[in-house]
Amino acid sequence: MAKILIADDSPTDIEFLKSVLSNTGHDFSIARDGEEAEKLVKTEPFDLIILDVVMPKKNGYQLCGEFKKDEKLKNIPVIMLTGKDQQSDMLWGQKQGADEYLTKPCEPMKLLLTLKKMRAVT
Repeated sequence: MAKILIADDSPTDIEFLKSVLSNTGHDFSIARDGEEAEKLVKTEPFDLIILDVVMPKKNGYQLCGEFKKDEKLKNIPVIMLTGKDQQSDMLWGQKQGADEYLTKPCEPMKLLLTLKKMRAVT
């Protein structure tokens, strides 16, 4: 069973992700801003991180870059799931180390297939 961190400040998007992930049987934690996500990652082991780009206190790009530079965290797959859909946004996400970049709204099956590809969901 995988443990997944969801970092997003949108209640609607959090509910969407919870509904998709609750059907997988995996555990997940919620962070509603970048600082909360950072604290959780440093205190709990996660198998996968889903980051929104636009969040209060620290954005997803900053977090992803920090996680990928940290020896203890760099191997945790990061999915950026965001409404920022320009090519430059996707390139910036990749530059920060995101393993996958998905745009909102995201179809549940696409998200599940991405998770499966990353071996977080069986």
